[in-house]
Amino acid sequence: MAETLTPTALTLKDIAREAGVSLATVDRVLHNRPGVRPDTVRRVREAIERNAFQPHVAAAELARSRVRRFAFVMPSGPNPFMQQIEAYLGEMSAWLSARRLSVEMVATDVFDPSALAASLEALSGDYDGIAVVALDHPGVRAAINDLVDAGTKVVTLVSDVPSSGRHHYVGIDNIAAGRTAGALVGRLVGQRSGKVAIVAGSQGLRDHAERIFGFNQVMATEFPDLGVLPVLEGRDEDERSEQLLARLFGRHADIVGLYNVGAGTQGVAKALTDAGRDKQVVFVGHDVTALTRRLLLQGVMDAAISQNPGHEARAAVRVLLALARGEPILREQEKIRIDIVMRDNLP
Repeated sequence: MAETLTPTALTLKDIAREAGVSLATVDRVLHNRPGVRPDTVRRVREAIERNAFQPHVAAAELARSRVRRFAFVMPSGPNPFMQQIEAYLGEMSAWLSARRLSVEMVATDVFDPSALAASLEALSGDYDGIAVVALDHPGVRAAINDLVDAGTKVVTLVSDVPSSGRHHYVGIDNIAAGRTAGALVGRLVGQRSGKVAIVAGSQGLRDHAERIFGFNQVMATEFPDLGVLPVLEGRDEDERSEQLLARLFGRHADIVGLYNVGAGTQGVAKALTDAGRDKQVVFVGHDVTALTRRLLLQGVMDAAISQNPGHEARAAVRVLLALARGEPILREQEKIRIDIVMRDNLP
């Protein structure tokens, strides 16, 4: 026989579970805050009435003690930039505790749309907000929309899905970053002619696709004598990127430029040096990590387009908190800038 809960035994979590929404959504309905779909409001109010729930008691308890839970859905595997974001989130523990916030990491294969969508679906109802490094794919888009419909605040991080119902994007202007990379490669190659290689994680990641688009724009309009080769997809993996690029070097002796769109940098650098091309090919990539710093100092890498991982980590949490509280987002404060880093201006 099913257990019947009395009104005094009920909690906000019970109401949220019965209505199929998050705790944050119940809180918004109780306080008549905007941003909740009419059908969701109806389900919550019906659950309250059905159980003779006393919201004023629960709301007071919520205000005193509830911790908001945020999840960060991040790529599995050794991506140094993503690891930097996770490290900065760990350093924010005192700031988070002071605001009664809990941040949890969820690792998944962001290159597999089914795996990423399943990871997002599994989080439904358990978190007030979710930040996700997202693949632009219909299945992922649907999973994001389901979370939003259920009352979860969703922020895309680093890579966007603008056609979804996500509330905000935290990251750089990736088309501008790609254009910057194109200008750097073209100018550093100088008067030489030849071909340019591109290594990406996946063109399904919108940040990678936008960077490639911006790069190709500049190549076509400003450096038409440089032929851009088809994009290699290394899934941000060192070994895969190395193998793909090694084969490419074997087929094209006239490669003079290389743009690494994402991670896999160690594999790219190894392919360059093993082919004896590290002093001949202009190599531009992304992010300042321990590895790219060393490659810049060695002259293997010519330039890194940098975005601040600490700023992105803090911005994502601040945006989620503002969304959960129904507060405005300070867009200028949360705008992520890019910097060009070379050997002579390493921070």
